[in-house]
Amino acid sequence: MAAADQAERKLGLVGQPRAVVIHEKKGRRHAHVVWSRIDAESLKAVNLPYFKTALNALSKDLYLEHGWKLSEGYREKGWKNPLNFTLAEWQQAQRIDLDPREIKQVFQQAWIGSDNQQSFKAALEDSGYFLARGDRRGFVAVDIHGEVYSVARMTGVKTKDVTARLGSPDALPSVEDTKAQTQAKLSAGLKEHLKSSREEQRRALKPLEDERAKLVREHRAERLRLERGHAQRWQAESKERAERLRSGLKGVLDFITGRAAQTRAQNGREAVAAYQRDRSQREGLYQVQAADMTALHQRRADLKTQQRQERMKLAAKIGQMLRLTRAMGLDAKKAPDASRPRTPKQRGFDLDL
Repeated sequence: MAAADQAERKLGLVGQPRAVVIHEKKGRRHAHVVWSRIDAESLKAVNLPYFKTALNALSKDLYLEHGWKLSEGYREKGWKNPLNFTLAEWQQAQRIDLDPREIKQVFQQAWIGSDNQQSFKAALEDSGYFLARGDRRGFVAVDIHGEVYSVARMTGVKTKDVTARLGSPDALPSVEDTKAQTQAKLSAGLKEHLKSSREEQRRALKPLEDERAKLVREHRAERLRLERGHAQRWQAESKERAERLRSGLKGVLDFITGRAAQTRAQNGREAVAAYQRDRSQREGLYQVQAADMTALHQRRADLKTQQRQERMKLAAKIGQMLRLTRAMGLDAKKAPDASRPRTPKQRGFDLDL
């Protein structure tokens, strides 16, 4: 609430109506604050110039004030972090279920380790990305799933610098041709391996998803039981406190002697203590439940990280195979059958997929 008050002053919204909502997500509880910008007297919206800059500065001050470790964005030169990504880039990565930061690292490492178009192209293909000629953006890359990436955006390099190093993209195939060539060279076996790998990973996640759903049901039931218990106890205690105030002539006598005032004061103290007791019990239950949910989400996050790494390794191996097929003038669909004798040249296909 102190942070919300500071944000209110920073934004010039002091005195404006606001709502604070406590929200829980993945076992972590946090607050959302919504202000009304409409001035009730002038019926005009309060101007919020450079509000993002003001809130970023406040956020950094809060980190320093509480002695928390600064996040990457607040460190020196952190504003130009090459792994920052847009919403569109995040959504694109989600379609293939990879972390966009990992994808950008692939492109950036390929850029650092190359000095011309050929070496950059080979470095990308080692990770399953294929250089192509974009419709408007010059150089793009296509992955084995058909997703298209802007080279300039993913490397964090200006377009003119990309052109200076890679030259003209005219000799490269178009995006559609690259997609068609890539899919044609992926044998039915490789496609099936990709499909089965994804299905296997989904099956591995299912027990955790089921456990999470069960835990949510149990937590809701526990909170409901506690809420009902508090309501019943509050009703019984309220009745007990009300019965202390006598009626009729006895009530008049209590009023005259001051006993009624003392009883009301005692009832007030007890009501406050009962409220604090119930609130403490709710908070204690939340802390226990949050610990259970946080541990479960951490296990799920660890498993998804492991699965992402496995998929990236698989994509890199497939990229290496496609490069071998081009280098040897072969088609992946014509790869030698495992039951037939193979020449040393053909053994280049043994990539332990």
